[in-house]
Amino acid sequence: MSLITRRRTLRLAALTAALPFLPLCRAAAQGLYPSRPVRIVVPFAAGGVADVTARLVADKLGAKLGNRFYIENQPGAGGIAAARTVISSQPDGSTLALLSNGTAISVSLFKKLPFDPVKDFMPVSSLGVFDFLFVVRADAPFKTMEDFIKAAKQNPGRYNVGTINLGSTQNLAAGMFRTAAGIDFVTIPHRGTPEVLVSLLQGNVDVAIDSYSALKGNLVDKKIRALAASGPLRSKITPDIPTLRENGLEVSIESWNALFAPAGTPPAVISTLNGALQEILADPALKKQLLELGIDARASTPDQLAARLKADIDKWKAVIDASGIEKQ
Repeated sequence: MSLITRRRTLRLAALTAALPFLPLCRAAAQGLYPSRPVRIVVPFAAGGVADVTARLVADKLGAKLGNRFYIENQPGAGGIAAARTVISSQPDGSTLALLSNGTAISVSLFKKLPFDPVKDFMPVSSLGVFDFLFVVRADAPFKTMEDFIKAAKQNPGRYNVGTINLGSTQNLAAGMFRTAAGIDFVTIPHRGTPEVLVSLLQGNVDVAIDSYSALKGNLVDKKIRALAASGPLRSKITPDIPTLRENGLEVSIESWNALFAPAGTPPAVISTLNGALQEILADPALKKQLLELGIDARASTPDQLAARLKADIDKWKAVIDASGIEKQ
């Protein structure tokens, strides 16, 4: 056998031996995630804190994982429309959901929620957490939360507290505050933050409860002052504002946003997304951007997120049942 013939024989043998493995290699290449653009469905209108947070994270995910992540806004009561879109999609990681503390509230707020956030979704990671501020007009006689509590005890039912819509985290926070402080006031729900602020500045409500991002402009302009924050610890962005706990109240309220996938999504996809988010949300530049919105960027494991969702469902059920809010 000539040298050339021998070489050809060896090459043919090598190619023949590799043939059984070619489909496996092709399948592995096709299985890389994400192999196509990924949609993140957000149950809020464009421009809000959750939407901006999702867009910042989506850009970073796209850059890190090599494909486009884009936002689709589907606002609606209880996030029902957004949830239906996600759970009816293919569980392959191409459609994700942004769920929030509001999702946990919705379980008990609605008579019959057409989805189960625990069973119909797989947790990926939290994106961030934020608390709420209790604010008054700049010229209000209350200089501290202690001042307001004292005045409310001396004048039961005299004062009004403004929040956004009935059943919102802010609205339920007012009820938790009332119970913890042992005081009586009238909670007045509004259609949105702008109406709450108008009511506060016009003197129709004495205290307003909302997120830092919603109140930032008026705080900076010194039209309003913060008496307390609702988180378990002082916020990194408002470190000078004491918490309700520092005022002797055994209550803390913290909201969150997180990414979830439809039930049945492959564990490898969840792992890829979680690993990317762990790195992205630890980036100092992104943490700074989110902190300016009042968001403490914070990733979690899927198990930690699942535990938080379940705990918050139970927590808000107790609050809603105690408040006597009529289910929608």
